Amino acid sequence: MTTEPVPAACQGGRLSLHVPEPAARPGDTPDFSNVRVPQAGAVPRPAIDADPETIRDLAFSIIRVLDRAGEATGPWAGLLSDEELLAGLRDMMTLRAFDMRMQIAQRQGKTSFYIQHLGEEAISCAFRKALSPGDMNFPTYRQAGLLIAGGYPLVEMMNQIYSNARDPLKGRQLPVLYASKEYGFFTVSGNLATQFPQAVGWAMASAIRNDDRIAAGWIGDGSTAESDFHAALVFASTYKAPVVLNVVNNQWAISTFQGVARGGSGTFAARGLGYGLPSLRVDGNDYLAVHAVAKWAAERARRNLGPTLVEYVTYRAGAHSTSDDPSAYRPKDESDAWPLGDPIVRLKRHLIARGVWSRERHRQAEAEILDTVTAAQKDAESNGTLHAGGRPSVSDMFEGVYADTPPHLERQRRQAGA
Repeated sequence: MTTEPVPAACQGGRLSLHVPEPAARPGDTPDFSNVRVPQAGAVPRPAIDADPETIRDLAFSIIRVLDRAGEATGPWAGLLSDEELLAGLRDMMTLRAFDMRMQIAQRQGKTSFYIQHLGEEAISCAFRKALSPGDMNFPTYRQAGLLIAGGYPLVEMMNQIYSNARDPLKGRQLPVLYASKEYGFFTVSGNLATQFPQAVGWAMASAIRNDDRIAAGWIGDGSTAESDFHAALVFASTYKAPVVLNVVNNQWAISTFQGVARGGSGTFAARGLGYGLPSLRVDGNDYLAVHAVAKWAAERARRNLGPTLVEYVTYRAGAHSTSDDPSAYRPKDESDAWPLGDPIVRLKRHLIARGVWSRERHRQAEAEILDTVTAAQKDAESNGTLHAGGRPSVSDMFEGVYADTPPHLERQRRQAGA
């Protein structure tokens, strides 16, 4: 009888720990060789009722519609009219202009904190157009495009950022943690990954009530390392909840690259396969692709076919927040090397190629949108900012907390003069 030799690594001795490292650090040449970008239009579009087991490959590829020349191609193309695409372009441009003005406002001390969406505008703006009235999003702090694309007033968003006298949340939330039931935007939780079990629970409740509304949960790549992510997938897959579970993979958490949270699964979408979920990866900088995949997943939920896990492959071009300096942990020119480009530039190129847009009209639109955003900012600042003007009433702290206010809070209210 012969025995196989035991590899040296398995013969005992000192153990070692593997610590993942990003492809490049500050001062290095950016390297995205790990991002395999398939040809636009190459990934098939399965039937809405496809068995998840038959579409496992979609968890490892990237669904794309727009090619390098701006042409829409493949089975995921053709769902949006020129008018809808022009509206989508304006939504993204508005979000970018909004970000710019609020970033400046934070640097001027008018608010304490801000988080921008630079490079990720297509994801929330396009997804919103795939939903129906009454559907509910459970977002993180980087999905303001859901509100903008849904027509929520810019002034109200800015009032919340400034925590002023007209703040719709009455100073009870950090800046950018918006909330609007009317616009399908559940209160943003500062604790990450809670959005997934909340979305699944809401979707289950909708199904129990025999309603027709679906839910969408949102988290980032880093948050998939939280236990809430896995708990949500267990419940969603077990009860076939009508929910779309979205993972925005923008390559970086606040200072940690995606490889730490991803583990050995290869992609974030692949994690859904173990739970029997249809799992797709999509080019998050391609407005048409994002909308097409969102529409597919939403339709699947509405037909009682259960949840879908979607990974949006994108890149956070700016800082994590106004409290972050990304130059401390990644190359300064890394965003320029990102292979999927800029979502606004790509949709602009597509519309020009179709003959319904031009560079001149784009410049005019930029000026018009900036004027609109600036006017909204002046309106909001007339209601107060962080250090000047009106603020929420002290009495607001005691409202809407208890149906019957306890005696000790009544005493505190009187002491506060409210």
